[in-house]
Amino acid sequence: MTHNQRIGDIITDVLQRANPRAPSLIISVLGDSIAPHGGSFWIGSLIDLMAPLGLNARLVRTAIFRLAKEDWLAATPVGRRSYYRLTANGIRRFEAAFHRVYEESPEAWDGTWMLVIVDSASLATEERERVRQEMAWMSFGMAAPYVFAHTALRGSDLSTKLSELGISKHAVTMSARLDHANTDGAANFVRRCWDLDTLGASYRRFLGMFSPLWQALQQDRPTPEQAFVARTLLMHEFRRITLRDPQLPAALLSPEWEGSAARKLACDLYRVLSEPTERHLKSCVETADGPLPDAVAAYFERFGGLR
Repeated sequence: MTHNQRIGDIITDVLQRANPRAPSLIISVLGDSIAPHGGSFWIGSLIDLMAPLGLNARLVRTAIFRLAKEDWLAATPVGRRSYYRLTANGIRRFEAAFHRVYEESPEAWDGTWMLVIVDSASLATEERERVRQEMAWMSFGMAAPYVFAHTALRGSDLSTKLSELGISKHAVTMSARLDHANTDGAANFVRRCWDLDTLGASYRRFLGMFSPLWQALQQDRPTPEQAFVARTLLMHEFRRITLRDPQLPAALLSPEWEGSAARKLACDLYRVLSEPTERHLKSCVETADGPLPDAVAAYFERFGGLR
């Protein structure tokens, strides 16, 4: 067995274990690979790009049609071809999600908590549920019924979100300081607000899936297509876990926290896989203006720097 065959077998195993749904996998490709290159593509080239990931033309076209209906994408017909580009709304969604995926959590923490107290009695049932879902999406933990806590969110981001939800008049925000002498109480508080056990199990599964790939890459390099498939699966799985991770300061986590090892593995793999992945993208993806343009500068800042 050649080294490339071994890498291919590992990637096939990861794909089978991950068994990703087509729309979610395509979102991973759009955010990780297409957005940094301008966000435009011919659907025919996307179909070719997704084929090694097990998606046929019907699945790709159906997923793209749904994403266009949900205002992620806008279509531009040119002759008999259909070209798509990310909408402004789609770009904002990707930026909101992916900066949490690629950026490290700040190591320094001064013990300040941000608290949001929502007057749930003044909201309709569907509004309360939407608030709960959106606060969870922003990684807030629920310390008590409709009392949400966070350690790192910027106040400006929170104000924008509360305004978007239409509850600025129904919520009070404040900050509080952690008493570092009461570390046991803080640990219990954190576990009450967030399900770290389930999150840790997800990170352990991630490590089990991708550690063999890292070991194989120490002996040889993948083909450009293998690199693209591997990086896509890597970021698809890492994104799904990371967006559920409140990214708490290290002071609130155990030294054995699995998320730290998972992020290091994702970073190391991403750096190795990126150059051949970029070559594959440039050779496969076509836009309405011709070949795929070079990635923007911000792409090279992912995971602390790719150059």
